[in-house]
Amino acid sequence: MTQLTAVQAVAKAAAGEITVLDVREASELQQTGTAAGSLHIPLALVALQAAEKLDKSKPVAVYCAVGGRAGMAAQALRDLGYDAQSIGGFSDWASAGGAVSR
Repeated sequence: MTQLTAVQAVAKAAAGEITVLDVREASELQQTGTAAGSLHIPLALVALQAAEKLDKSKPVAVYCAVGGRAGMAAQALRDLGYDAQSIGGFSDWASAGGAVSR
């Protein structure tokens, strides 16, 4: 996947072309909600849970609160053979028109 913006990720997610992954902690999701239809794997568990929760044949768009953890998670996923890109933070997803589930 080439560099992906949050706007592009919202469109691709709506079309079912990507998996959206939230790597924040559960307490953060409880406070703000999450991207509708996204999967949740906290950053610390990405390497351990990727194989059971993610499909390697589908690109992964990763976000966190601001973008730092998403970048680390995307790199870890690429190291494991996934096509993964950071799309920044949760506010980037919401600002791009992404649906939010609370």
